[in-house]
Amino acid sequence: MSDDVVATEELLKEVLFGNSPSAEVVLAYYNNEPAGFAIYFFNFSTFVGRPGLYLEDLFVKPALRGKGIGKALLIHLAKKAIEKKCGRFEWSVLDWNAPAINFYKSLGARPMDEWTVFRIDGEKLKSLSEAL
Repeated sequence: MSDDVVATEELLKEVLFGNSPSAEVVLAYYNNEPAGFAIYFFNFSTFVGRPGLYLEDLFVKPALRGKGIGKALLIHLAKKAIEKKCGRFEWSVLDWNAPAINFYKSLGARPMDEWTVFRIDGEKLKSLSEAL
């Protein structure tokens, strides 16, 4: 999976902290040291007629997992979703990541088995953009 990561520090600075951010980030600290982060953005659901909050990435340093940091980040985002009158709070998880799946279920989240994620990127995205 690390081969799929093409983001650079410069690109992340621009899209998260530039003039027109595409997403927002929340940082977590443990004993005044960086411990983790959550990157999220708002979307819109025609099903519920409200905005939604989408968690793009949740990360907690491996040595600090199990200390409530991930849960605190998710609680923070749930509060933000309520504050912004979101109809839902969603994210994706790799199907082999059983610890994460069990953690999310313990919070009351449920898998959306009836949905399939589609993606188009790279040259195929460019070709589609030039199709008409």
